[in-house]
Amino acid sequence: MKPQRPPKKASNLALRAIVGVALIAVAMLSVIVGGLAFWLLCVALGLVMMAEWADLHATPPQTKRLAQYALSVPLAIMAPTLGAGPGFFALGLIAGAGFFIVIVTRRQGLALGAAYVGLPVLALLLIRSQPGGIVFALWALALVWACDIGAYFAGRFFGGPKLAPRISPNKTWAGLAGGVLAAGALAALLHVAYGLPLRLTLATPFLAVLAQIGDLYESWLKRRAGVKDSGTILPGHGGVLDRLDGLVPVAPIAAFLVILPKVYWW
Repeated sequence: MKPQRPPKKASNLALRAIVGVALIAVAMLSVIVGGLAFWLLCVALGLVMMAEWADLHATPPQTKRLAQYALSVPLAIMAPTLGAGPGFFALGLIAGAGFFIVIVTRRQGLALGAAYVGLPVLALLLIRSQPGGIVFALWALALVWACDIGAYFAGRFFGGPKLAPRISPNKTWAGLAGGVLAAGALAALLHVAYGLPLRLTLATPFLAVLAQIGDLYESWLKRRAGVKDSGTILPGHGGVLDRLDGLVPVAPIAAFLVILPKVYWW
């Protein structure tokens, strides 16, 4: 009698969990170390994201590399101590990279990738550079993680009506609610334990909804491109965009909230 193989679905879930924990550990370590370590991680992820964005827009290899080179200029300028750091100069270079791409390639969709990738990288580096930046950066990242985890388990446990069946058939309204609750609970914990400002704590549920919108947008891009995943670099997860799609819209808004002038009762 042949031994029974474990269910493939369970095996995939275990692989996803292992890779997911490893990714979180690397991200948290880089945030804590900060400086060039965090910048290098953001740059590496940004260049891979740009490549995956180009693939989702059916871009030839040579043109894809051109887009990566164009984006590498503002990413390099953001380097702490070595460059100008995250600021208005880098923001202008992100816009310049987009203009350069569209002028040279005549591909508007590809050019939008400069902002889609460059803005969240700029935002994360800006958040980390602030006083108390470790807590702020971990909050911005962890709220997206908590939202994803809460949405996954709430969706599997409760099921129910689909959120956007034409775009992402597996997402449910229960999953959305679970993600928002999980992110909100995490923010409340950070507020009590580490002094996360009240404005960030109260904004977290809304940012969790924004993370879900970012996830749906990337699902729409993949459906339009006729692919299941944005890439294959992460075993069990697909591409980097598949894991960071929720962070893309969250990071710029989180950065804006972090640098808002402090109000005494916040």
